[in-house]
Amino acid sequence: MTDAAAEKSTNRSQWADVWDQFKTHRGAVIGMAFFVFICLAVLLGPYLWTLDSNFIDIRSKNQGPSFAHPLGTDQLGRDTFSSVLQGGRVSLAVGVVAMALALFLGALVGVVAGYFRKLDGPLMRLTDLFLALPILPLLLVIIMLFRDTLRGLFGPETGIFILIVFVIGITSWMHTARIVRGDVLALKEQEFVLAARSIGTPSRRMILRHILPNVMSPIMVSATLGIANAIITESALSFLGLGFPSDFPTWGRLLFDSTNFMTLNPERVIWPGLAISLTVLSVNYMGDGLRDALDPRIRGR
Repeated sequence: MTDAAAEKSTNRSQWADVWDQFKTHRGAVIGMAFFVFICLAVLLGPYLWTLDSNFIDIRSKNQGPSFAHPLGTDQLGRDTFSSVLQGGRVSLAVGVVAMALALFLGALVGVVAGYFRKLDGPLMRLTDLFLALPILPLLLVIIMLFRDTLRGLFGPETGIFILIVFVIGITSWMHTARIVRGDVLALKEQEFVLAARSIGTPSRRMILRHILPNVMSPIMVSATLGIANAIITESALSFLGLGFPSDFPTWGRLLFDSTNFMTLNPERVIWPGLAISLTVLSVNYMGDGLRDALDPRIRGR
C-alpha cells in the first residue's frame, strides 16, 4: 500500500495540484461556479426561454415583473429577460475574444522583450507609448472613424463586433506585456535556463519549452482580468451609444436604453447592471484563485 501510494503521488499531474490549491480558495470556487452558470444561462437560455428578444408588443410596454415577463418589458414591449440572455452572449463573446487578442499581443511582446536584449528597449518604449495614450478618447476616435466602413463591409452587427474586439484588444495588452517581461527577465537567470543554453538549445525551443510554461501564471491571471476589463469597456462604449445597434442587445446597450426610464421602471437598469457587476466580480475572484494556484511558492500551503 505504501509503494502504491508513493507511485500515485509521483505520477500525480501538476494540474491536479493546481486544482487542489484552487479549491482551497472559497471565493474563487464560488466565482467559477457563478461564471459557469452565467455562461450556461446565456448559451442555453434562449433555447429554453423561446420568447424573441426583438418581438415588439406595444400593449405590454413598460410592464413590471410578471409570469409572462419575469424581468418586465421595455418601452416597446420587448421581454427584458430575453434581452438580458441575448445581450449576455454578445458581452461574453466580446470579453473572451478581446481578451484572447490582448493576451496574445501582451505575451508575445513580453516574452520577446524579456528574452532578446536588443528588442527590449524598443518594445518597452512602444508599451510605454500605449500606456500614455488616453484610452477612452482613443476608443471613441477609432470607432467614429471606422464604424461606418466596417458596417458596410461586414454588416451592422458583425462589423461593430470586429471593431470593438479589435479596439479593446489593441488597447489592453500593455500590462500583460510588462508583467510577462519581468518574469522572463527573472527566469533567464535560473539554473535550468542557463543549463539549457549551455548545451546549445535554440531560442525558439528555449522560449516554447522552458520560458513560456513558467510564465503561465501571470498570463492566466491576466486572461481572467482581461475578460472583466473587456466586458466593462464594451459596456461603457455601448452605454455611450457607440457600441452595437439598438436591435442587437448587449448588457451595456440595455443600460443605455434604460436610462430614460429609470424613474418609471428602475428594475430595467438593475438587471443588466447586476449581470455586469456579478460577472466581473466572479471573474476577478477566479483570477485571484488562479494566481495562488499557479504560483509554486504558494501551492501546497
